[in-house]
Amino acid sequence: MLPLDMIAIEITQAGGPAVLKPATRPVPQPGPGQVLIKVAYAGINRHDCGQRNRGFGPKGATDIPGLEVAGEVVAVGAGVTRWKAGDTVCALVNGGGYAQYCIALQEVTFPIPAGFDLKMAAGLPEALMTAWLNVFMLGRLKAGEWLLVHGGSSGVGSAAIKLARLIGANVVTTVGNAAKRDFCLNIGAQAAINYREQDFVAEVQKVTGGHGADVILDMAGAAYAKRNLQALAMDGRVMHLSSGDKNEYSVPLSAIMGKRAVVSGSGLRVSELAVKVEIVRQLNERVWPHLGTKVTPVIDSIFPLVKACDAHARMETSEHIGKILLEVSR
Repeated sequence: MLPLDMIAIEITQAGGPAVLKPATRPVPQPGPGQVLIKVAYAGINRHDCGQRNRGFGPKGATDIPGLEVAGEVVAVGAGVTRWKAGDTVCALVNGGGYAQYCIALQEVTFPIPAGFDLKMAAGLPEALMTAWLNVFMLGRLKAGEWLLVHGGSSGVGSAAIKLARLIGANVVTTVGNAAKRDFCLNIGAQAAINYREQDFVAEVQKVTGGHGADVILDMAGAAYAKRNLQALAMDGRVMHLSSGDKNEYSVPLSAIMGKRAVVSGSGLRVSELAVKVEIVRQLNERVWPHLGTKVTPVIDSIFPLVKACDAHARMETSEHIGKILLEVSR
């Protein structure tokens, strides 16, 4: 018998981490094609911090943040054929993850990989799906090419490094300190550039023998726009995950044309369901068999659900290495 109410973390107003407050909410009920997950762990993502700062998310979004969860299916809606009550899963969700119960669509719900516990699985959906969409589906990275990851020690950055190495591509990344450099080298990057001390454009050209990066995954935004083009190989692709502090993308068209560059980007949360379904299909086929061996998430820290504000504060220090999680129940 499911409870009527649950504890959830709500965004009480736009602002810093302190605006995240525990509240009592009704347990949601799954509709057609949906599953209800009793959440064991929820992942923290930069997007959650952005939603909190703004005080709102995409149109129609819940004021309960959280884009990925792991736990047990406790109820299913009409038409659900892939999952049943008692299955342990992880899922990409459209908000609502910072709660004891959360709704997910059956199509973007994954089985727990062999050898994984729920804690490890909670760090998979958003990072793997974001990295796969941008680096491989949009960026078309191939074996033997060079990938430049800005922020390689983050959840998405570390996933991109491991996925690139899985397919036989080469990786160089930018980092902010020696600990993050060592981490990125240990998980497969061939080079890690301290952007506080080195010119990443010159270093990328040196590491790649003057070729440049074939694909750049950029979480810094417009601030790196010009230098990304300088570090890019001919026919290279720049994939943006953030606009950064400035929404201007100020690069001369001649610089883009001179490299025959493709400059693109995406937001996973606002992507069409068909896109998410295709990401899930490709990940299940090409990545899931390697989870726990060649691809494993790194957990930075775990906070209780009611301390979500502390988890956000940790993320905003940018000192974390890997995923930050909320422990909801075991």
